Amino acid sequence: MVNLGSSLLSFANSIFSPAFCPGDWVWATIAAGAIIGLLPVVGTLLVALVRKGTGNTYNAATIGVIAAAGGFFVFLMPWLFVMGVSEVFHSVALGQPSGLSAGEVAEVQQGTCWLEEGEAVFFGARSNVYEVLVRPSEGTPMLLLRIMMLIAVPALILLFLWLQARSAMRRGPKWPARLLWAPFVLLVVLSMGVSANVATFLWLGFLPVSILGLMPLLAVGPPSWSVIERSYQKPEPREQRQVPPPQPASQQQQPPRTPPPQGPPPYEPPPPLPQYVPPGGSRTPPPTRVAPPMSSPMSSPMSSPMSAPMPEPEPDRAALAKLAEDPGPLPFAVAGAAAAGAAAAGAGQTRQAPTGLWQNHAGRFQKIKPLGQGGFGTVWLARDTQLDRTVAVKLAHAPDAETEARMMREARALAAVHHPHCVRVYDIIRDPDGLGIVMEYIEGQQLADAVHEGGVLSDVQAARLWTTMAGALTAAHGKGVLHRDVKPANVIVDPGGNPHLIDFGISRAKGDSTLTATGMMVGTPDFMAPETASGQPATPASDAWQLAATVSFALTGQPPRGVRENAMASLMAAAKGEPLTQLPHRSSHLRLLTASLDNDPSRRPTLAAVTREMGMWLGRAGQAAEGPVTRVMGSAR
Repeated sequence: MVNLGSSLLSFANSIFSPAFCPGDWVWATIAAGAIIGLLPVVGTLLVALVRKGTGNTYNAATIGVIAAAGGFFVFLMPWLFVMGVSEVFHSVALGQPSGLSAGEVAEVQQGTCWLEEGEAVFFGARSNVYEVLVRPSEGTPMLLLRIMMLIAVPALILLFLWLQARSAMRRGPKWPARLLWAPFVLLVVLSMGVSANVATFLWLGFLPVSILGLMPLLAVGPPSWSVIERSYQKPEPREQRQVPPPQPASQQQQPPRTPPPQGPPPYEPPPPLPQYVPPGGSRTPPPTRVAPPMSSPMSSPMSSPMSAPMPEPEPDRAALAKLAEDPGPLPFAVAGAAAAGAAAAGAGQTRQAPTGLWQNHAGRFQKIKPLGQGGFGTVWLARDTQLDRTVAVKLAHAPDAETEARMMREARALAAVHHPHCVRVYDIIRDPDGLGIVMEYIEGQQLADAVHEGGVLSDVQAARLWTTMAGALTAAHGKGVLHRDVKPANVIVDPGGNPHLIDFGISRAKGDSTLTATGMMVGTPDFMAPETASGQPATPASDAWQLAATVSFALTGQPPRGVRENAMASLMAAAKGEPLTQLPHRSSHLRLLTASLDNDPSRRPTLAAVTREMGMWLGRAGQAAEGPVTRVMGSAR
């Protein structure tokens, strides 16, 4: 330790010896404290760089690296240097070998300024920290100064080391940060035997470096969201398939004997109903479609969708860009009405929907009143006379057969989405006014109206809104369906205060970017992601941006970019990616909202990351993820 201390003091004296009061070696001791203060900064920087590659992967290796960085850079090396510096001055005061040169020893022993007895006596022949604090022998003013230098200053250093550790653990659990700042507490306790004057000037040099040490950590930054997502992925276990041993040819030709089935006979579906023939039309046999085999374990009647969550794959930006164009295979076969329409289009005839197709379903759906009208058609409140329930029917206009085929493909994919906070699709019908999408009718209030009438949401309510809507969008994305128009008006809050995502953009034609052929805008400019506003195709990251904008609105009552004088100005502001001026700066979710509203889709956290972050935040707040996001309005009549 003496050699370490002498080397450190000699180096500090060579780089900083201003030659004025109170003395060169006093300033050298302060400089030595600053050098010691660099060690914890190096340790936290090392951890931050490791997390840039590993994210939130906390296994034995990463925890070992964090613990080693804290133990070596925050405790062991600083403690050795502190003890070494104290021993050097003590040895010089006693005339023993100290590791310093003869010239340096002479400088330490001579008196300077108000230290007439010499710096060696001042540092090496006075009381240690324990004696000064436990058995004080000085007056009250001097004792208060000692307490400030030996307790308050180390407490400030601990505060900034805690901030450094928290900065190194951004976008992840904060508990590993204890491995970085807790060793400093041990350092302070085990330094009680050091000379009080040495400790005082070492802590004075340590403090400014611990404050400035936050700057390089902020420059390094947190790990990217893609790295964080990769750290949460769990490799799927490979199926252990046992290959049976080869059998003789005589045994291979004999089929295995199976015992007679026990219990009721297997279910046999009823014969198909005859195809509907419109008045004056001709019967056209529908094409044969084979339903895809249901080989997933989720298809078992005894399994629950919530019992075995599937791991989320690593996002592929190229594949996500094509998600809106090709949602994947149909979840079930095409109905007869759709087949008849496709056959008519294939024959080169002018596409004309048969009249009274609501009667094609035996008069099943009865119109009650229109609920809303947009660029693609009208949404009707209707009654399902067969099941005696209220439904919403969206009559969407398809300008061509290709658009209609895509609408039906996405409607069928959306019908396979099962999420408690996502609107359900029940059926697809054809009407003279367009293609009819029969959906679940959710009675309640738009989130926009709830915020305007009841005030902005709290952080807990906003976290629940973000979590539930992110889950609904994730379920839809898993079936190949993009929403494209997430906004406060498309979130319905039921009388119990629970949010539901409605009005998926299933009627947008392939190749459309922002404006349709009729000049109608797809999406609301105030809540439109920058890339979609500039004409790029929508992706799941676009839905994530719109959801974050909706949450920001729920916390402020304003769109994140503010309100422009007209829709075109809002669209131009979105396309240019203008700064966000209406963020909830007092909210606990500001950091995650800022990241989710980034102009670059690749830098935004995924919906899975948002769900995880909000879940952990609600857990720390002692709140459940499920619950009302507004006040309970009571049963609507």
